[in-house]
Parts: sequence; C-alpha cells; structure tokens
Amino acid sequence: MTKVAQQIPSSAPSLTARAPSFFFNGHPPRRRALVVLLAVLAGFALTVVWSAKFVDRTIGGTVADSLLGHPADGAPIAGVTAGIAFALATGVAGTFTACNVAVFSALAPLTGKAASRRGRVAAALRPLGWLAVGALTVSAAYGVVVALVGTSMPQFAQTQGGQGFSPRLVQAMVVYGLIGLVMAYLGFAALGVVRDPLARVSARFPQAPMVAMGALIGAFLIGRPFSLFRQLFRDAAESHNVLYGAGAFALQTLGNLVVMSVLLVAVSVVFGERLHRWMTANPRRVSALTAAAFIAAGVFLVLYWDVRILARRDLIWYPMAPWAG
Repeated sequence: MTKVAQQIPSSAPSLTARAPSFFFNGHPPRRRALVVLLAVLAGFALTVVWSAKFVDRTIGGTVADSLLGHPADGAPIAGVTAGIAFALATGVAGTFTACNVAVFSALAPLTGKAASRRGRVAAALRPLGWLAVGALTVSAAYGVVVALVGTSMPQFAQTQGGQGFSPRLVQAMVVYGLIGLVMAYLGFAALGVVRDPLARVSARFPQAPMVAMGALIGAFLIGRPFSLFRQLFRDAAESHNVLYGAGAFALQTLGNLVVMSVLLVAVSVVFGERLHRWMTANPRRVSALTAAAFIAAGVFLVLYWDVRILARRDLIWYPMAPWAG
C-alpha cells in the first residue's frame, strides 16, 4: 500500500502543469518569484529615472527636425504629402518615448532562436511582418475613426479638467494602464503561472500571438500624448479624410516598427550566436527572459502612466530622479 501511494505522485501530471504555447515554452524558471521581483524592480526603476521632457523634446524633437529638414513642433502641415512625411518622421522620432518602452518587450521572444546568422535574421523578420499586420490594422482603423469623428475626440480637447486632468490625459492613463496589465499578464503566462490566453488560437494559427502583440503596439496611438503626434492628430481630425487619417496613423506606427526591425536585426547579427547558445543550453532561460521583459514593460506602463501622473498632480508621493521632472 505504501509503495502504491509513493508511485502516484510521480506518475500523475502536476495540477499546475500547462501545455507549451507561444508565450510559455513548457520550461518555467526554477525561481519564478525572483524573476518577477527583478522585473518589477526594473520597471519601477525606469519610471523613477525616465525624463519625458528629455526623450520627447531633446531626442524625439531633434530626430523629427533632422528628418523633415525644418522644426517639426508647431509647423503647419501643408497638404496630404507633407502630412505623410510628417507622420513617418515623427513615428521614427517617437520610437523611444515612454509610450513605446513596452514595444521592446515584444523583441524578447524573437531573439536567439536560430543557429546561423541568416536563419536568425529570417527568424526575426518573419514574425515582425505579422507584428506589423496587427499594428498597422489597429492604427489605420483609429485613423479612420479620428477622421470621421473629428474634433470631438477626447484627444483633440485642449481643456484642463480638475487637478490638470485633461480628457486626453485621462484617455492616455486608461489606455496605457490597460495595455500594461495585458503585458504583465503575458509575462505571468510566460512563467506558466496563468493560462496563455492565445494558446488555443495559436495552435491553429501560429501567427496569432504576433498579430495580437502588434495590435497592442497599434493601440498605443489611441492614448499617445506625444506632442508631435497630437499635431498630426489635429490635422487628421480637421481634414475628415479617412484615407489620409488611416495612412498617416499607419505610417506613424510604421516609423516605430522600422527602428524596431533594425534594432532586432542588429541584435540577431551581433549577439545572436551567443544568445542562441545561451538559450538552447537551458530552455528555462527563454521563459525567464520573455517573462521578465513583459512584466517589466507592464509595470512601467502602469506606474508611469497612472501612479506617477498622480504624483505629478501632487495627489500622492512618488520617487522621481531630479532630472525626471
């Protein structure tokens, strides 16, 4: 009787075991709590040191000015052609804004999966194509909505509500807070703590997870308060041209994806061989890296766009570096 009892646990499947999927490779890290703790600390630390003024104006503004050949901020957008150029330039310039920090978490599942250099580049670019499908679809659809609804959109409002909470700021807090929660959930799914929400869909359609992550990236435009994007937003809203709205918003997102693609290819070429050896030596490292990237991005979005904004309105206290104001 004792022998039978001892054999049951070893032969029965674990109640917490989950089938491998896109986000969960079936090999959770041994120290999942440590992975979560380090990811949360990384996301929190980034909110403490992040300076929106430096990134948006110094980096984003300088890049946009250089690409357009004239000061972008406040310059009139003269016609559809100028608007298309403005959209692409400001999309590239806005890659490193606080809106897009979470985008780089999507790179984690794509790195170091192939042994050869050509294979690594191909393995990165194919999923990026599906990522672009999701991102461009959502951003173009939002551009159509903006062109149809026009100046009554909350993002168009210039009024300041109580404690400085304008309609567009509230919209940004809601949108990025929700995206942050989704990112954090995907991180826990990568650890095998919760169920992968796309497990069944990705079993039939392997591209579905990348399309879904692309949709999250495209949704960044729904809440983006980046000043140069607001300028494009106003132009599209006032034009009431759905083709222009869709094209301009899609190009904004495309500008982000171009920089991401270049960075991913560079990482795959320069560090890909080492990453491949490091990851294949222990598949638990892949789940740890993927989970940490998503959780850190999710924590950053929630803390930066919801908690830190409350502190900026003197409603709560939140630690911030001296240059982060």
